[in-house]
Amino acid sequence: MVNTDGQLYTIEGFAAGLIMLMTAYLVVNATSVYTAGDTHISDMQLEALGSDALTMMGTNVSLLTTSPLESTLEYVIDNPSSVPNATFKAVFLNLTNHRTGKPIDYNKIDSTMDYIHFNASYTCRDLTNNNITSYPISYSRNLTGGEHTVRATKWVIVNKGSVTAPFCGSTTKQYRAVLVEVLLWRD
Repeated sequence: MVNTDGQLYTIEGFAAGLIMLMTAYLVVNATSVYTAGDTHISDMQLEALGSDALTMMGTNVSLLTTSPLESTLEYVIDNPSSVPNATFKAVFLNLTNHRTGKPIDYNKIDSTMDYIHFNASYTCRDLTNNNITSYPISYSRNLTGGEHTVRATKWVIVNKGSVTAPFCGSTTKQYRAVLVEVLLWRD
């Protein structure tokens, strides 16, 4: 060996460099903010809001009446050309977009509104061919594909079906369970 002091300085420099790189790595990782989990909180809140709205729409005023959700579904089943159903749209938007303060005017931009949009449909099993089929109920705006939607669902029992207007393949009037599905998103 020509000069052992030079080798010692080289090893010491290499070790110092590794220590500096490791310190920089630890500092950068310690100060990084990971927010991927934060996006799920607003999704859960929006899903809970949609589920609560469907639950409120599915609640009867009395034992002698049908719920607003059930009567809207029966109307849409009897009148498939009535889609989008204005009653469902008005009630659902009033339940999801309304904040405390003042009445909603849907024709004006209001800072107290939440601007939640939806696309609602119901799904049932067709008894003639055993296929699952989905039918539209109402929507506030068409989906374009860029929205980040969450899903709220509710099972509803409807008593429909006749020879002139079969319901999910059934020509006899009977109680059937249908799944109401609402996709919600914020603007």
